[in-house]
Amino acid sequence: MKKPDLILNLSNSSNLSKTDAKIAVKVILEELTQGIVSGKGVEIRGFGGFYKKYRKARQGINPKTSERTEVSEKFVPFFKPGKFLKEIINKI
Repeated sequence: MKKPDLILNLSNSSNLSKTDAKIAVKVILEELTQGIVSGKGVEIRGFGGFYKKYRKARQGINPKTSERTEVSEKFVPFFKPGKFLKEIINKI
């Protein structure tokens, strides 16, 4: 599902106009982003949590050329699924 599909589904399943649904999705995504960037993370009970994880600097290898390169330290976004989401996925 892509962002426009999410907006359309939200609009269809509620009594929001497409414009209001688009604003709602935009606000939710901005708040998720701010929560992750701040380091506090965002937890949605039953669904999962969004966090940022620290990755140390390391040696990487270019798969095409086998050339070694230095990959700098960085933070990466991380999602940890909740119990309910794991159960639903495994029922299929």
